[in-house]
Amino acid sequence: MKQKLGLGSIVLLAINSIIGSGIFLSPGSVIAMSGTKAPVVYGLAAIFAIILAVTFATAAKYVTQSGAAYAYTRTAFGNDLGFYVGITRYLAATIAWGVMATGVIKTTISLLGGDSNNFNLITLGFVLLMLLLLIINFLGSQIFIIINNLATLGKLLALLTVIVAGIYLITTTGVNHFNAINNVKDTGGKPLVPVMNTANWVTAIIAAFYAFTGFEGVASGAEDMHNPQKNLPRAIPLAISVIALIYIGIIIVVMMINPRAIIQTKSVVALVAVFHNPIIKNIILSGALISMLGVNVAASFHTPRALEAMAKQKQIPRWLQKRTRHNFPLSAFLITIGLALIMPLVFNYNMTNIIILSSISRFVQFLVVPLSVINYFRGKNKEAVLPNVQKNIVTDVIFPVLAVLLTLFLLLKFDWVGQFTVIDPNGHRQPNIAAIIVMILGYVILPGILYVLYRKTTTQH
Repeated sequence: MKQKLGLGSIVLLAINSIIGSGIFLSPGSVIAMSGTKAPVVYGLAAIFAIILAVTFATAAKYVTQSGAAYAYTRTAFGNDLGFYVGITRYLAATIAWGVMATGVIKTTISLLGGDSNNFNLITLGFVLLMLLLLIINFLGSQIFIIINNLATLGKLLALLTVIVAGIYLITTTGVNHFNAINNVKDTGGKPLVPVMNTANWVTAIIAAFYAFTGFEGVASGAEDMHNPQKNLPRAIPLAISVIALIYIGIIIVVMMINPRAIIQTKSVVALVAVFHNPIIKNIILSGALISMLGVNVAASFHTPRALEAMAKQKQIPRWLQKRTRHNFPLSAFLITIGLALIMPLVFNYNMTNIIILSSISRFVQFLVVPLSVINYFRGKNKEAVLPNVQKNIVTDVIFPVLAVLLTLFLLLKFDWVGQFTVIDPNGHRQPNIAAIIVMILGYVILPGILYVLYRKTTTQH
């Protein structure tokens, strides 16, 4: 009998899926936006993330099939909308995996003293990383669980080291530069931190919120989890709560020790700049690499299963649902690896252009899944859900409504112009042709072609 992920492993998978490179590499961006309000900003972002996470977790108590947003949309609104959400979500998750893989490879090369922009070197690193992930998954769920748990514990250890070392330094030296961020000036001599009006609060919270994303894909492998209808609703909010406490603790500590360093450092791993102790520096560097590798391990688990879930519903070729004797979806995995490599390769590993599809996909999910939960509560779902589900107006209606309203607010405040334009050497904004092409291909042309093929096959049968 295959081993399934229990509650503890699901919590660690969620943490592993959410904590990536951001908290290690660039926490200074949110601090620069919000100054001494940064801990509050992260707290508000965590509340937003928990509202969305509770909504996704609530959907899991109605539907335990793999596929996450795809499975929820299909059961709530039918095959057509489910197909669109499934395809776009899978493509976005695959591209996101390619971005994360590129990130860990570039960082590793840079830390080893190599040229992190060398095309051939990055490609070699990409292939080696994917082979490693293939081996980890191919050996079966038991090995994956061990590797995932160790990777998660490793990154948590590194982050907790930052907090503990910081607290020790603060208490033994009496140092406290928390308010010094207000005196940091830009190259023009103006205060770096802007006055916190409503627009700046929104911008900072949105920036901090993306440090919590990743939870939406955890349920993609629900069929490989033990009792997902009970464990997912417990695991995802718990994971985000733990992460929120860690993030806020780190932000407070680094701002008390040396906020100027965290903003102005040129180091690849920004947190290193805060400390002078070589042991602590090495722990942080190791944690950053483990974190980035860990999020790739998590992506290697749930991204191929998003494709497999559609194959099980006969919406794409059924051979994609075949598994090895180790219960591993090899065909779906190999296709996903290929797609994860193609997009970064086409854009010469320039991550700016290839993250847009992933960002937009999250907005689609954050709207459709809450609406699906409300449909379940009202009994208007198109397909059968689990029987005897205990309904709750708070988690099944109020939280989803809040999630929809907050997502619409995000959509209104999202930097659409910035995402689809670039600044040329003369300082003028120009259309980002590559980003526009990615958007049209990923959200219109490719889903349209696949949908026509799907409908044609369905009609023939």
